[in-house]
Amino acid sequence: MIDKILSRPEFQTEPPVLVDVGASGELHARWKPFAKYAVCIAFDADDRDFGYVESESSHFRKLYTFNHIVTGTESEDDTSDFYLTASPHCSSLLRPRPDLIQEYAFAPKFEPTKVVQLKTRSLRSTLDGLKIKQVDWFKTDSQGTDLRLFRNLGENRIQRVLTAEFEPGIASIYDGEDKLYQVLQFMEETKSHWLAELLPKGSPRITPALLDSFTSQPLLKKFVLFSLKNSAVWGEMTYLNRFADGATLTQRNLLLGWVFATTLKQHGFALILTQKAKSRFSDPIFAEMESYSRRRIWGRVFGLGFWPEVVKKFDKLFGR
Repeated sequence: MIDKILSRPEFQTEPPVLVDVGASGELHARWKPFAKYAVCIAFDADDRDFGYVESESSHFRKLYTFNHIVTGTESEDDTSDFYLTASPHCSSLLRPRPDLIQEYAFAPKFEPTKVVQLKTRSLRSTLDGLKIKQVDWFKTDSQGTDLRLFRNLGENRIQRVLTAEFEPGIASIYDGEDKLYQVLQFMEETKSHWLAELLPKGSPRITPALLDSFTSQPLLKKFVLFSLKNSAVWGEMTYLNRFADGATLTQRNLLLGWVFATTLKQHGFALILTQKAKSRFSDPIFAEMESYSRRRIWGRVFGLGFWPEVVKKFDKLFGR
């Protein structure tokens, strides 16, 4: 069904646009069903003077790779301090503060190892240069700057983002970082998106020294670590557009919004989008999409997709 929708003429002239800040070099798992139809703009910090590399890729219809740190400022291309940490996944434009999380097992990952000068690039100016007017799926894992990057899209682009993923902090790890509560507040004020997912992530609350006191064997130490309950240190957030204004309620956006909602298994919201679409457009594709969403929902019913919720109810009822 996704292939049928994204093969339509609407997406030949306006393909889905994906922005990936903090690209890991691997295809985002959620993009696999539709990546081959999409244009992706990916940012990955690199101090080599590559500018951007435009190429057809096996994953995307078109891929733009920027070997810069992306920023939420409007300044021209410049350089900035970049803090390398013991774990490369924790490096950031912001100064890490492992002293603030010293009672967490993963604190050593944030120890600064080196400060380097890397090239920076404004997100908005990059999109302007590529003549990208609408970002359909915005994904960022920037280690502390997610909200300021999203705001740098500008009001018009923000209102038309169909899906947005953030990983902001709950505990303080970096100086001046964007926090989860700030993302919640900003997205509430925009009134253009609703929160589809909020997953707390983190690390066990135990000092590295106490963890080491159990055993010196690396594998056994991992077993001890995995046996401990994680504490909430950051969150994974996914927002979907409400489709509440005329600028968003185009046939192209409703088709793509349904694809995104279905990919995220938000079949109830996908069904809502088919009703919005059928009230505005006579294209028979929307009736097909409605039937598909209904089948997926019934599939969950007969596949006992409701059972985990039943178990939770019984646990609560009997205090287990």
